[in-house]
Amino acid sequence: MKTDFSIHFHLINSKINNRGLAPIYLRLTVNNKRVEYSISRRLESKFWNPKTQRVMGTNRDSVEINNHIDNLKHKLYKIHQRLIDEDARISSTSMLTLLKGGGKKVRFILEIFKEHNERTDLLAGKDISVSTAKRYWTCYDHVKQFIEEEYSLEDYKLRDIDYRFVTKFEFFLKTVRMCNHNSALKYINNFKKIIRIALANQWMDKDPFYNYKVKFEAVEREFLTSEEVSLLYTKELYFDRLKIVRDMFIFSCYTGLAYSDVKKLSKNDITTGIDGGLWINIKRTKTNTRSSIPLLPVAQEILNKYAYHPDAMNSDCLIPVFSNQKSNAFLKEIATLCGISKPLTTHLARHTFATTITLTNGVPIESVSKMLGHKSLRTTQHYAKIVDRKVSDDMKILKEKLEAQTSINKTKSKKH
Repeated sequence: MKTDFSIHFHLINSKINNRGLAPIYLRLTVNNKRVEYSISRRLESKFWNPKTQRVMGTNRDSVEINNHIDNLKHKLYKIHQRLIDEDARISSTSMLTLLKGGGKKVRFILEIFKEHNERTDLLAGKDISVSTAKRYWTCYDHVKQFIEEEYSLEDYKLRDIDYRFVTKFEFFLKTVRMCNHNSALKYINNFKKIIRIALANQWMDKDPFYNYKVKFEAVEREFLTSEEVSLLYTKELYFDRLKIVRDMFIFSCYTGLAYSDVKKLSKNDITTGIDGGLWINIKRTKTNTRSSIPLLPVAQEILNKYAYHPDAMNSDCLIPVFSNQKSNAFLKEIATLCGISKPLTTHLARHTFATTITLTNGVPIESVSKMLGHKSLRTTQHYAKIVDRKVSDDMKILKEKLEAQTSINKTKSKKH
């Protein structure tokens, strides 16, 4: 389609400000229809050449304005050619819209969320854990369901996501998906990462998380006492599956390794430490951080026990391990047999190492943090609070004993 197309720059002297500067305007004409647009530059009228439509002089301000005019011209010619190539309708309004940044591809949240997750899957087991990659897909499903049920849409424009969207999504997670407070906020954080990607790519103008505060609730984690650990380790069990799971659990209690790390523990992960003893040196699956843990006698005893087990001899593993689901099911059986009411899980062993085995016995929190492979000491400090609670409970018992003893002594004194 043939179009008459012209660009003209001029001053509007009727809009001179109190500094005597007039604004420069672009007049864009297509097929005798024109639009005017301020190019956000001003100057004194005496420096403007209306014939050349440029600023006179070679100073820095003149050069900058002239370069800006040239860039606008160049962009408009490219826009005009693009519209011709696309056989699109050309008008002064449509060209100006494209010049001002309109007409950009509209991006949708589920679209870029899916792109992110597909890239994350390629890094699973390398830069991030497999469980983290799965969690992003779970969050994607939650966002998808939320958009369908709340807005009756298949996807949602990024530029329309605001603070209200975020708060409604949190409410949806807690009510429809029945997530507890901390779980809901973890999904919110997953979602927030996608928003940060969109903001970094300038697909969004405003951050919907501005003024949104995330505050996790403190969680009191269970752990076994030294008496419960001893009871568990010495309990006579009659099924091999229960013995294996019990030993794996006790091994975690004395090493602090998570289930996934025990499962992948190999002969290459056992090294001779600086003290001449055996150490575990392993990269944690979850955080990819290095954990260095001296082998305590009980842990060494368990490794020796399974040194000639068929699973250990026919592979690189050190301890035979069932799936996490089966292990937790078998641990419930063992807890019942031992009369332990606490909910035994593979992860409870890690809490037990942090509290009962190390901190309670005076191991410095910095050393415990390093052995657990925590990235931040703040993560480990949560266990210190648990130990403080135990100290408080123990001192309460002592206080009651002292008060009872004082009462007895007073009674004796009265008799005399």
